[in-house]
Amino acid sequence: MAKVTIYSKNNCMQCKMTKRYLTEHDVAFEEHNINEQPEYINYLKSNGFQSLPVIEIEGQPAFSGFRPQQLQAVAG
Repeated sequence: MAKVTIYSKNNCMQCKMTKRYLTEHDVAFEEHNINEQPEYINYLKSNGFQSLPVIEIEGQPAFSGFRPQQLQAVAG
């Protein structure tokens, strides 16, 4: 299975929805919360992202927001 990484922040509804979707579809993911790990903010900005969540799926372009159609590819 492709490695999935989510960049999130506290009180982010789209972040919660993305994590819930992946959990419900038994997709393991690594989470980096920028409130707790602010070192990731510059990484995200340097890659052109200005909103969260940002989802990185190994072998695919990263994207932001809650996008079930794109998450479905890794959910099988």
